[in-house]
Amino acid sequence: VSADEGILHASGSGVPPVTKDYCIIYNSNWLSLPKTLDNATFRTLENLTSTVLCNSSEVSPVLLKDKAVVVMRGNCTFLEKARVAQSLGAKMLLIASKSRLSPISDNKTDFEDVTLPVALIRYNDIIDMQLMLGNEVNVTMYSPPLPEFDYSMVVIFLIAVFTVALGGYWSGVAELENLKAIANPGERETRRKKEENVTFTPVTVILFVVICCVMLVLLYFFYKWLVYVIISVFCLASAMSLYNCLAALIGEIPFGQCRITCCNKTVEVRLAFLAVFCIAAAVVWAVFRNEDRWAWILQDILGVAFCLNFIKTLKMPNFKSCVILLGLLLLYDVFFVFITPFITKNGASIMVEVAAGPFGNSEKLPVVIRVPRLEHSASTLCDLPFSLLGFGDIIVPGLLVAYCRRFDVQTRSSSVYYISCTIAYAVGMVLTFVVLALMKMGQPALLYLVPCTLITSSLVAWRRKEMKKFWKGNSYQVGCVP
Repeated sequence: VSADEGILHASGSGVPPVTKDYCIIYNSNWLSLPKTLDNATFRTLENLTSTVLCNSSEVSPVLLKDKAVVVMRGNCTFLEKARVAQSLGAKMLLIASKSRLSPISDNKTDFEDVTLPVALIRYNDIIDMQLMLGNEVNVTMYSPPLPEFDYSMVVIFLIAVFTVALGGYWSGVAELENLKAIANPGERETRRKKEENVTFTPVTVILFVVICCVMLVLLYFFYKWLVYVIISVFCLASAMSLYNCLAALIGEIPFGQCRITCCNKTVEVRLAFLAVFCIAAAVVWAVFRNEDRWAWILQDILGVAFCLNFIKTLKMPNFKSCVILLGLLLLYDVFFVFITPFITKNGASIMVEVAAGPFGNSEKLPVVIRVPRLEHSASTLCDLPFSLLGFGDIIVPGLLVAYCRRFDVQTRSSSVYYISCTIAYAVGMVLTFVVLALMKMGQPALLYLVPCTLITSSLVAWRRKEMKKFWKGNSYQVGCVP
């Protein structure tokens, strides 16, 4: 079965004419589409979505003569519809589908006389075409080649490396404040009240990975209910994260520190306004999350804040815990991307299905950085109009980068671990994009990020003859502060 993606270029009758492109699915064994719009032949579109066109008596031949016609899917095969449309004089057949677009497959040997171009299109796109372009629409089909590289990945790369580097640096700043508090008993209690870090031990690392596995499987089977739980959790967590990130910046500004007292508590006015702003940002995203034109910007801002706060708050006590966490999550990623297609009934990856929304669910999980694709192609219209990078591909290596930064602070090693691990993360991202461009299919980024960061950190520790200390971590982290 051949499932090829193409573009239906539609033009309205206004002056100047309004044009818009829509996704179509066609079978390249039946039809060869031009790669550009040069010398394209436009046909007037006749909307017959009130019929399925399974026999010639359903419509008048006058309606179809020399036109492109769109009918509904169902009741008979694609080629049966095409034979009827061809006999009535149509020059192009579009079949509207209310369900997810699927490969076009029929037994062509029984329809050798059918030469009419046939393509599948979303029913919602036909409705959009009428609303945007009016009732008089001219259409043509073409299939531009896939771009070798989409520059949206450069933006994804910059966001990811910036977030990892800043999260690691922030964690190092917090570590330096901890060391100062330990050295100064007068500041110890104040610092302890401010401290919000959670330390991962090897046992909690394993428990965390098990929870991730269980959650992914539950999402696969109960996606249409759990997706709203994830959206709600994201709104709450991202609002808190954005507040923590901006509050850390505002705290460095020596202005606007007036306070108000409420319920026996004193709060800075600027922090109260900041809390309202962060909540409003999360609510606006929740309401307009499906608005593709700009909601992705807000999601990315909230997502970056979430990742930064996670990297800063969650502390890995030693390199041993980092190896366990990154190693297990690498296996988790590979298993759910590459192994589960051999287990599921439809042969699809559980990870990919959940990321795309199983069974065509319109709600998407807000656990990715999204950037619109900058190169125009059929794939942009049909599959993913955005380049995506999961939060886990930032947070998981980011925890190792943060540990390297804290180890630099503890050993006063001039940021050598932090810088080398951040560079290794950047190299891993580049490697991911190279493989993505070569293989033309989604890749589990951790497959490249984990080896790059772990091997680089190990080599630096070995070269500096600090492997034992780097592996076990500083003793004060796992012990009690006196």
